[in-house]
Amino acid sequence: PVRFRLVLGCRELPEADSANVIGEVTGTERPREVVLLGAHLDAWDLGTGALDDGAGVSIVLTTAQNLLRAPTPPRRTVRVVLFANEENGLAGARAYAASHAEELPSHTAALEADAGDGRVLEIRFTGGAEGRGAFQRLAAMVRPMGVRASDERAHGGADLSPLEGVPRFDLAQDMSTYFDHHHTANDTPAVLDEPALHHAVAVWTRVVAELASMPDALGRAPPAERH
Repeated sequence: PVRFRLVLGCRELPEADSANVIGEVTGTERPREVVLLGAHLDAWDLGTGALDDGAGVSIVLTTAQNLLRAPTPPRRTVRVVLFANEENGLAGARAYAASHAEELPSHTAALEADAGDGRVLEIRFTGGAEGRGAFQRLAAMVRPMGVRASDERAHGGADLSPLEGVPRFDLAQDMSTYFDHHHTANDTPAVLDEPALHHAVAVWTRVVAELASMPDALGRAPPAERH
């Protein structure tokens, strides 16, 4: 028989104010139509949050920077939202959905980076039937980058779940080692795979640039699964 004594230091504290951080690359022709890129700012307290979700923040910010530097600017607005309080209740996600409720019908697509630093392996889509052709074209664009199309429904990420009707894409990453460090004291920059992170950014940039400029409508999506 083995005996051990476990001492936990966690505790619940009173609620406090926090804030989402939002920035945009304004569209040239359809500035009121929005492609949303999400990641979350908060992290589990044991580590620094390098994988969860510093890598995701890096992916969406670098994607937006790449679009700003592109010779042809996006036709639609690309909005980066760094959500507060993903880890403990999705308050930032709910606040965004509530404050932008009237604007949600103009959100043409949403993607979230919250899966670490791995290479992108699959692309998935959830939207209207009229968006399947656009999805297939996107899948063909990233196939040479080692990304396969999946018939599995895109979930979009926890912070996107309150965005009713917004078409969602998953750029599903390799998470084979993610949970070795996730929510532990080992979630530090030392565990990041820089070449894999660069690959993820390249795929995100290709997909988002197309979503922000293509003529197609993606329809409206069924409700996301609640987290």
